[in-house]
Amino acid sequence: MVDVALLTGGGDRPYALGLTQSLTARGLTVDFIGSDFLDSEELRQDPRVNFLNLRGDVNPRAPALTKMVRVLRYYVRLFRYALTSRAPVFHILWNNKFEVFDRTFLMAYYRALGKKLVLTVHNVNTAQRDGRDNWWNRTTLRWQYRAMDHLFVHTRLMKEQLVQGYDVMPERITVIPFGINETVPVTDLTNDGARSLLGLRDDEPVLLMFGNIAPYKGLEYLVESLPDVLRQVPNVRLIIAGRPKGEEAYWSGIEGRIEKLGIADRVLRRIEYVPDEDTEIYFKAADAVVLPYTNIFQSGVLLLGYSFGLPAIATTVGSLAEDIVEGQTGYTAEARDPRSLSDAILRFLRGPLYANRAVQRDHVKRWARERYSWSGIAATIEGVYRGLGAH
Repeated sequence: MVDVALLTGGGDRPYALGLTQSLTARGLTVDFIGSDFLDSEELRQDPRVNFLNLRGDVNPRAPALTKMVRVLRYYVRLFRYALTSRAPVFHILWNNKFEVFDRTFLMAYYRALGKKLVLTVHNVNTAQRDGRDNWWNRTTLRWQYRAMDHLFVHTRLMKEQLVQGYDVMPERITVIPFGINETVPVTDLTNDGARSLLGLRDDEPVLLMFGNIAPYKGLEYLVESLPDVLRQVPNVRLIIAGRPKGEEAYWSGIEGRIEKLGIADRVLRRIEYVPDEDTEIYFKAADAVVLPYTNIFQSGVLLLGYSFGLPAIATTVGSLAEDIVEGQTGYTAEARDPRSLSDAILRFLRGPLYANRAVQRDHVKRWARERYSWSGIAATIEGVYRGLGAH
């Protein structure tokens, strides 16, 4: 008997694999609805995982017609699977391509089949975060949230927003941490080796801004803060590694500002998709990860940095302040405030987290593995599954 079907949406490899492996370690049996991107030997070899590659190719560079055909094919496969599935609980990690359809008709279909529905809410309202919210978006979100038997969120603030803004009963919401990323390949590459690959000197303090480039990430405030930092610590380097996600004009503006401020020689730009196998190069070369976000609930990049022992310098939006122990795992700054951000960076560079960075990295790793352990998260999730009828 299958205990749960995990509907992944075909992406977010660290979260999907981390959750699945922790659930099967507790003895649960999982139908994993995945994609080529999520295919892995770990899942294929786990006797408690039934890996179903319903999504197939998710290459974003495919022609538009190819994308349309493969998405429609996926929905047909998903409908067939749901009709015959023996899993009593469907746990949705992410919606699929057609958000409105998923929130309404697809949820109604699952419920008509008698499935208990669980949803992990990574962002309460992504459109609001990205400045494109509207009445219809909020209405369909409310439909989905209220159709769920249970919801998982990552912060207390997210739970409050679901209760107050979407009329969800508080007893149907559980707050769980965002599990630490343990899927990025890690080799014996050293800090010196990583810096050599990127052309960085050993004596340069290195800050890292990693991930998709979008306005809510607040990169412009980090760029504006850098001249003040450089006046006091002239050898600082900033790495920007990631690609604009439909925000090419935004990135062009950032590039123009870097040139105008005269800091281009202090900013290493790798504006491209960074594959998992190259990720460790950037995190091992850096001394701290910077998250100058203006609107977010939690950050996978923060936890990815922690997994490498990197302290974080982040703004106090969402739960970021709750995820940082000031002076021990990082420093915080006010959002949209370059001076506050530069002050936080300088506190880091002048403090023990940088001065004793080799020792402090081990401390940050241990702390993060205890706080964001997948085993603890899985125990909480399993309890909800059992309450909904999983065997």
